[in-house]
Amino acid sequence: MKATATVHEPKYYRLKQQLSDVATSLTPGDALPGERTLASDYATSRTTVRQALAELVVEGRLDRIHGKGTFVARPKVAQPIALGSFTEDMRAQGIEPAATVLSLTYARADDDLAVRLSVPPGARVAHLVRLRMADGEPMALDRTYLPAARCPNLRRELARHASLYATLENAYDIRLGTADATIETALATPEEATLLGVDTGLPMLLLSQLSMDTAGQPVEWVRSVYRGDRYTFVARVRRDR
Repeated sequence: MKATATVHEPKYYRLKQQLSDVATSLTPGDALPGERTLASDYATSRTTVRQALAELVVEGRLDRIHGKGTFVARPKVAQPIALGSFTEDMRAQGIEPAATVLSLTYARADDDLAVRLSVPPGARVAHLVRLRMADGEPMALDRTYLPAARCPNLRRELARHASLYATLENAYDIRLGTADATIETALATPEEATLLGVDTGLPMLLLSQLSMDTAGQPVEWVRSVYRGDRYTFVARVRRDR
């Protein structure tokens, strides 16, 4: 009979599970005791407490506010993996969306971007950077590229419509049909961390998406960085026969 290997459970991990249970018994926004108190209550070191809390923050179970303390986090925002707008998805969940345009500039497409957008190398493209909010909380940073020839006066039209997709449809008669998307993990850069109000190096969800119109012509190439502690993607899948 083969012996069963003994799994060593780190001390911080046991404490993490205990604190997770505590968080479950509380309501979002409730404060946890400070590190010194937790170390005394659980007869452990502050280093162990700090590591346990840090992992729960990364997982989105807790929020840490500098100078104030650690609090039970609100449930993560769930977004379907579908070709819909952030504005529509948030309102469908009873969440008030908002987007701040950080910059709208124009550049010449390099070879890679030209291939993605099916434009000649050097063609003029719009580069739109937006900060996405949900109930006033920073959630995502979008960097979007669009063929400038298809979206004249984009700044003016964006100000007139509720979202980019509404702008494309109502101002330019562009209706999206399909999209190719990939999701991977990335660590927050200092710039992203500052804009999203998180710590540098926090695990993020990186969504890269190429959207096409109903004729199959590329419309936008976007790379969006979502907070891994506040966001989750969901999908309904179907078995191919």
